[in-house]
Amino acid sequence: MIYTDFTAWEPIYERILEDFGFDRTGDEEAAQFLSQKLTEKNTVNLSELKDAVSGKPVLVCGNAPGFRNELSKIDLSAFVIIAADGAAAVLMDVDRVPEVICTDLDGNSEADIEKEILACSRGSIVLIHAHGDNMDKLEKYVSRFRRFIATTQARPFDSVYNFGGFSDGDRCVFVAKEFGAKSVRLAGFYFEDPLVNPIKKKKLNWAKELIGMSGIWG
Repeated sequence: MIYTDFTAWEPIYERILEDFGFDRTGDEEAAQFLSQKLTEKNTVNLSELKDAVSGKPVLVCGNAPGFRNELSKIDLSAFVIIAADGAAAVLMDVDRVPEVICTDLDGNSEADIEKEILACSRGSIVLIHAHGDNMDKLEKYVSRFRRFIATTQARPFDSVYNFGGFSDGDRCVFVAKEFGAKSVRLAGFYFEDPLVNPIKKKKLNWAKELIGMSGIWG
């Protein structure tokens, strides 16, 4: 696996922190908080994630404008789907339960989060991500997920993992690569969206750079 060694990710992580002016301490505290929610009963073993992804074609879904229309042109049955945050709700609306969801719970409406919880109850493997700005969402919703994997963008520890990536969409790509996807296709990604605010634009720029680092574009 590529990112089980945090030293490969940490220099990139430090660049991201500097670019956004984020405090690493907040990420670390959120990860500690999330780790305290883990029990033997609610923790998904990584072997389950590997079995779901390894050797299979993966469709990584973001929730950019036009995503729903894009989905209508794809044979979803041909892919294992890894959905980023709000994309999971769109998939549930078209009766396709994603195999994997990567979410930090803070980019969605309450209705969308309810659909993520429903997807989890129907078999989705959910990776819940802790960072400095989502402690309130972790506290409110984590206990409602039947089983999940805890992730962080800071140093991993115990059963809190870091597979690389920063925002939900690029983390999905890193998960696909980490767990041996045969191929990775993107849907619902619009890196050049002119309508987003400056912070979102910066996140999209980082997502494009990080996905490029993952090697899926050759």
